[in-house]
Amino acid sequence: MEIIELKTNTRTETGNGPAGRLRKAGQIPAVLYGSKTETVLLSINRHSLNMILKEGRAGQVFFNLVIDEDGNTRTIPAMIKELQTHPVSRDFLHVDFYEINMDQKIKFKVPVVTTGKSAGVELGGVLQIVRRDLEVQCLPLAVPESIVIDITNLDIGDSIHVGDISLEGEIEILEDDHYTVVTLLSPKMEEAEEGEGEAEAEAAEEETPEAGSED
Repeated sequence: MEIIELKTNTRTETGNGPAGRLRKAGQIPAVLYGSKTETVLLSINRHSLNMILKEGRAGQVFFNLVIDEDGNTRTIPAMIKELQTHPVSRDFLHVDFYEINMDQKIKFKVPVVTTGKSAGVELGGVLQIVRRDLEVQCLPLAVPESIVIDITNLDIGDSIHVGDISLEGEIEILEDDHYTVVTLLSPKMEEAEEGEGEAEAEAAEEETPEAGSED
């Protein structure tokens, strides 16, 4: 996986007031921490981060943080641990970066992507992706962009489990081998599942007491 360079500046002030002033100036307050590093208070350019994350999820990007400290710079590899956003505007409010060791394996969520045209789908089957991502463990530069599953040979009633997936290199999937990742349902099974879901929802509504009622 590519590592993207991101320029940052150190900051000394904390609290809502200084954070608000940073945001008005087009900056986002951030913090960098790690198991073997002291916490560093940072600020980053909002536009730069927007451009980087525009095409992907925050948890799928590695950074080389270029930290400017009074004219002296140092570079630290890191990943986003937490990204706080405004509930309405969705603007970035704060970023937590976690330092990573490029020679040490990390755990990472990787999205599942299907490829191929299933004969079962052509016969009316309904493809269901049960697990949208899987947790893997590997070196940072070996993290795949996605886990691609070929569904060409999948027929109605067939499933692909974690144990059926093989990845190149020293990448270990940390999920149980028996977990279903992709399955191909018959149209009748799909309708039955939808019917059960509707019945459960109706039953839940009937059991919910009306507002103002007493036990």
